[in-house]
Amino acid sequence: MLTDFQLQIEHALDLESRERILFVDASASAQAPFEFCELQPDRDSSYTTHAMSPGALLSVFTQVNGQQPPPAFMLSVRGYEFGLGLPLSEQAQGNTDRAYCFIEKWCQRKRALTPFDLRQ
Repeated sequence: MLTDFQLQIEHALDLESRERILFVDASASAQAPFEFCELQPDRDSSYTTHAMSPGALLSVFTQVNGQQPPPAFMLSVRGYEFGLGLPLSEQAQGNTDRAYCFIEKWCQRKRALTPFDLRQ
């Protein structure tokens, strides 16, 4: 597990020898409690900025290693207030708790879970 606040080009090396990748981020626009999707390498304009998108990082991995990255997924947890120093809102805490349960299930399974699997 790697915790960081911004993806950098160097993080492409952290993807080597992984079975699968899960990026987790807070989102002001995701549907509550969270959204989950599979990612593909995508050379967007963020690869030249200070913080990269997960798709751009996967693209760098492909360029550096000459092979496709491991299966990668994005979990966007719905947040509501993003001001510096603000505490986590009650709604966001509930969303985070549900996302954590999803991650636990996802880590225990060999194949990727979909949001549909949560209801089973």
